[in-house]
Amino acid sequence: MKTDTGFRAWYYFRMGWSTYFVFFLGAINTLTVTYFLAIDNYPTLKNIFSSFELYIIAMILFLTPALVLVGFVHYKRTKAFRSEVDVLIESNPYFRRNTVNGELNNRLILKLLLLILKLSKKEEVDEKEIEQIKKMQEDITKFTQDRSFINNMDMDFLKKEIRK
Repeated sequence: MKTDTGFRAWYYFRMGWSTYFVFFLGAINTLTVTYFLAIDNYPTLKNIFSSFELYIIAMILFLTPALVLVGFVHYKRTKAFRSEVDVLIESNPYFRRNTVNGELNNRLILKLLLLILKLSKKEEVDEKEIEQIKKMQEDITKFTQDRSFINNMDMDFLKKEIRK
């Protein structure tokens, strides 16, 4: 596998910046701006949050559970995360390949388990099952030989599976 240290460093820098640094900087900035531009100028709110420290504690106690709930809803209750994964699969051939490989492996494992169970019960494997296995092997062999990271065979496979 080719590695490009410059691009890897750029990726790590962006992840560190956007995931950690900007997160904390944004939280500090939001708390500071909302307190000193909004709460500090309204006597009613100033009575509730008499100091910046009290405001920070209240926001941490309120916002942390609220944002955990929003994150949970995002992942578990809306179609937003599924759409993100769809875009990831469409745009990343490696992720798409892993998804297709997982599906093919599951099919093979299930078929092999069926055969192992039959053989362990001293049952005969009939010609029809052997033909099905040969067909499955031929189909997977042809598919894996013909596909590449450039063509859309993996994406076509996934679209066909989703429509089923």
